[in-house]
Amino acid sequence: MAKILKLNEISEVAEKELPAGYTFAADVKAPDGIMLRSFNMHDYPLNDELLAVARAGAGTNNIPIPDCTAKGIVVFNTPGANANAVKELVLCELLLGGRKIVDAIDWVKTLKGTEGISKTVEKGKSKFVGHEITGKTLGVIGLGAIGVMVANAASDLGMKVIGYDPYLSVQGALHLYATTEMSDLDTLLKKADFISVHVPLTPSTEKMFNAETFAKMKDGSVLINNSRGELVDEDAVLEAVHSGKLERYITDFPSDKLIGEHNIICVPHLGASTPEAEDNCAAMAARELVDYIENGNITHSVNYPDVASPRSSVCRLTIMHANVEGVISKITTLLSSKNINIANIIDKSKGDKAYMLLDLDTKPSDALVEEIKKLDMVTRVRIFN
Repeated sequence: MAKILKLNEISEVAEKELPAGYTFAADVKAPDGIMLRSFNMHDYPLNDELLAVARAGAGTNNIPIPDCTAKGIVVFNTPGANANAVKELVLCELLLGGRKIVDAIDWVKTLKGTEGISKTVEKGKSKFVGHEITGKTLGVIGLGAIGVMVANAASDLGMKVIGYDPYLSVQGALHLYATTEMSDLDTLLKKADFISVHVPLTPSTEKMFNAETFAKMKDGSVLINNSRGELVDEDAVLEAVHSGKLERYITDFPSDKLIGEHNIICVPHLGASTPEAEDNCAAMAARELVDYIENGNITHSVNYPDVASPRSSVCRLTIMHANVEGVISKITTLLSSKNINIANIIDKSKGDKAYMLLDLDTKPSDALVEEIKKLDMVTRVRIFN
């Protein structure tokens, strides 16, 4: 049976999703699969037997994706599993952004041991007057699982919501309230009182919030960042806060440069830090690993296309290959030359890589499988009986 290595402490619900006989431990040698949360795998050896890596969370910056892809190792994440936890944190931060709650609490702590606290509080509370979020405009950048939930919850709280996502999926659109106004990015920046960002860190999104971006934003707006710290140019955000362009910057990614700065609230990466979110992520990651190891199905992969189908025949063959012309015909020709009927075939690509799933009415010989493996464009071949 398969061996799963856990590189972080993982919720025990993951083990409940694994079939009987699977090994799931922190000391596994030559694993078939790896499950992790924040462990940095960039210097971690990738053994030849390794089939897949599952991140119990959304971000995969801690995984060497190009190296995995080159070796035919599928990398999974768990989109949406922690969405509610992050949504609830954003709602908390919207209130922290509108009201000077953190400053007020810090001030109250200085009153301990003093006389007449009640009178001091009544006299001093005027320094911490804030504003309500109802009726204000929230701009949501990125309408994936989390962004959609944030947009809908903010609408329920009486906020006007503007969304921006050039890659909005059909599923995301179907779940989004009709009251959300879609716009281009510049319009959102100009109109929003609050902005919550929910995009992955890529070369195109790194420091997307910079001096030029802040110049386009509404004076006195609030920026909330629970995605990645690197999305924001820290020097530019400091200048924006100090000048009053931003009323407040709230981030789930503290840094030495930001900690302690007035009107910057640093939360210690609490976005998915709930037992419910950890359970959801662990269970989804385990199911992804099992379905791939047992059936060759790929769901929620970041480096290979999602290809999944119920088993429907005597044998299943899966092939990772380069996304180039002629691969499908070469493989199907080899199979037909041995009188093997293909009951079902799916082939999808993602960038320069592709994944083929074939259900066959006859099991191919070991020699034929080896012949397919030797094709130049093929990275990995697996057979399921």
